[in-house]
Amino acid sequence: MELSEIIPHIEALIFASDKPLTNAELLELVNSALAFIEDRATPEQVDAAIEGIVEKYNAEFYAFEVRQIGGGWQFLTKKEYHKTVAQLNGDKFLKRLSVAALETLAIIAYKQPITKSEIESIRGVNCDYAVQKLLEKDLVVISGRNEEAVGKPLIYATSKSFMDYFGINSSEDLPKISEVLMEELVQATNVKEAEENAGMISAEESETVLAVTETGEIVEEPTPDNNNDQAEG
Repeated sequence: MELSEIIPHIEALIFASDKPLTNAELLELVNSALAFIEDRATPEQVDAAIEGIVEKYNAEFYAFEVRQIGGGWQFLTKKEYHKTVAQLNGDKFLKRLSVAALETLAIIAYKQPITKSEIESIRGVNCDYAVQKLLEKDLVVISGRNEEAVGKPLIYATSKSFMDYFGINSSEDLPKISEVLMEELVQATNVKEAEENAGMISAEESETVLAVTETGEIVEEPTPDNNNDQAEG
């Protein structure tokens, strides 16, 4: 089967699907649709077709692109047009979460698989309601039981919908904690510099600087006393 014949079928399938399609699913669907027994599409042809489609829609004059999320391929609006498209749906598809639910979701995302008692030991408060809301919104799933713990408690993990919603393929794609903290550090530094320039904080207050430790924690460190250094020199 010619690659030029396969490409438009794969493109149509990705466009029409309401969920990401994997390479294997696309291969099966194409061969089922064309019903050629002797001249069937191969996995290598599907891979090449997807590569061509992705490259095609990466061109700047397309407002959408083909991206791999949730383990499959899907048409998505490019980020430059998110605000424009949002006007059509308003808040209809937004998953509104409380601070408690967001904190719980973050813990599950980074520590999965994890039990409810382990989540509560990290947050320090009961999380029954937060976990229930995350289950209702299909951002979290029950992935089994901890057979080694007393009572064999349920264990939780993020769902495929979570990956689709955040545009990632696995938990490994989540930003590293140290990277997030470093971004917060840069933002805090920029704010402090702006306040210094505006005369909102004193020279003494600005002598403390922030640093990121090897474990990813943000700590305060005093700046070296340049005058003392010069005197000792």
